[in-house]
Amino acid sequence: MLCAVMHHERILILDFGSQVTQLIARRLRESGVYCEIWPFNAAPEKIAAFGAAGFILSGGPASVTDEGSPRAPDLVFEAGVPVLGICYGQMTMCAQLGGQVRGAEIREFGRAYVEILADCALFEGAWSVGAREEVWMSHGDHIFAAPPGFRTVAVSEGAPFALIADDARRFYGLMFHPEVVHTPHGAQLLKNFTHKVCGLKGDWTMASFREEEKARIRAKVGRGRVVCGLSGGVDSSVAAALIHEAIGDQLTCIFVDHGVLRAGEAAQVVDVFRNRFNIKLIHRDASDLFLDALAGVTDPEAKRKIIGKLFIDVFDDEAEKLGGADFLAQGTLYPDVIESVSATGGPSVTIKSHHNVGGLPETMKMQLVEPLRELFKDEVRALGRELGLPETIVGRHPFPGPGLAIRILGPVTREAVRILQKADAIYLEEIRAAGLYDAIWQAFAVLLPVKSVGVMGDGRTYDQVCALRAVTSTDGMTADVYPFDMAFLTRVSNRIVNEVRGINRVTYDITSKPPGTIEWE
Repeated sequence: MLCAVMHHERILILDFGSQVTQLIARRLRESGVYCEIWPFNAAPEKIAAFGAAGFILSGGPASVTDEGSPRAPDLVFEAGVPVLGICYGQMTMCAQLGGQVRGAEIREFGRAYVEILADCALFEGAWSVGAREEVWMSHGDHIFAAPPGFRTVAVSEGAPFALIADDARRFYGLMFHPEVVHTPHGAQLLKNFTHKVCGLKGDWTMASFREEEKARIRAKVGRGRVVCGLSGGVDSSVAAALIHEAIGDQLTCIFVDHGVLRAGEAAQVVDVFRNRFNIKLIHRDASDLFLDALAGVTDPEAKRKIIGKLFIDVFDDEAEKLGGADFLAQGTLYPDVIESVSATGGPSVTIKSHHNVGGLPETMKMQLVEPLRELFKDEVRALGRELGLPETIVGRHPFPGPGLAIRILGPVTREAVRILQKADAIYLEEIRAAGLYDAIWQAFAVLLPVKSVGVMGDGRTYDQVCALRAVTSTDGMTADVYPFDMAFLTRVSNRIVNEVRGINRVTYDITSKPPGTIEWE
């Protein structure tokens, strides 16, 4: 739980386990409302101390009819502030306030349509009475009787209480999910709850966050020294720029080059942070050390562990040369905080693999500085632009900490790295030339552990196969394949086969990303 030291009006989202709870927070943040996600069983005194201007109860996998199923703290309904229940959140609201919930004969999963029976404070600019609106349902139970004081304002074929409202207490219950893009006007419904019902101004901006976070960094660090593991990725880059703006030369960045970066990335990192931002930067080229350790290793998890351990060893070695430090900065994001709290009931000190690729040593004496732990990825990008970081850093596609090592599906050799770097560079170059880079969440090449017989000119070849992947996403949690046209794929394939010695065949991966996961590699 963050309990941010700030003066913004805020909403508290209580999580009952839905895989899309984070999207509720993202929609609220997009409309300028600060919010946090806490587990439904958070301590009541902490919930009260948060000072929420309203509560949102998320969906979840449980059934309200099951014995021992989750419930919202009573103080949520006693605090005198608006409450919005979504899916399971609506169910438990109903059950706790005197309504009845039963298992449904007709379940609703996926696209559905609701009929708007009456006006509601949530509808301005979104729905009108008499309309039939598309929504996204995901429920097996339904409300059999609404609690006293509630009226029904929308119904669907499988949900006779698809949207209920208690106008006097400002309690609202939605059977569907307004947070997903599959509910076209869902974001407006949520904005109406925060801005119209709760009366919030929407003053959460990156400009205000920037100044508040710099003050918090100064207050925590004092005259101490901070080291930051800089990878050149969005998260560590923005964290480094923000901390440097707050404390200047008290920050030293350590850039460990493990030899499995994309082509030209090491030079780009050094140029941006040492030459353009004048940040104290140690560039340790440890590529030989890492590549020797990875020799003959094919298992992706083993690659991760090798890189993670070596990263920490090299980082610690460079930090010791500085004479030690008081604080360690890392680019933890809010999804990591949510996951760690949900999984363990309390904050975790594990660095996610797509940040610094290793775990924190148990004997670590440094305190953590995590200036981005309140932000989602899109907010981090916005903050980076606010700080003046170049678009080549801020807008880059996500890149895993273990780098190309886990995109080489066979043994990691210097030759394999050379081949994949070149193929990947051609792929991204063509994507940029076509004006598609910003329309794609993530695109990259993969070197497959198979070889193919081919004919090039008058000769036969026996070389490797390269796979190309590209997905679109609005949230980094779900993703769909980007629909390249055949002309583009043909052009890229021809360039890779002609320009990259060692590849004679290119294939395109059409696998979609399942919901509820954070990282795509």
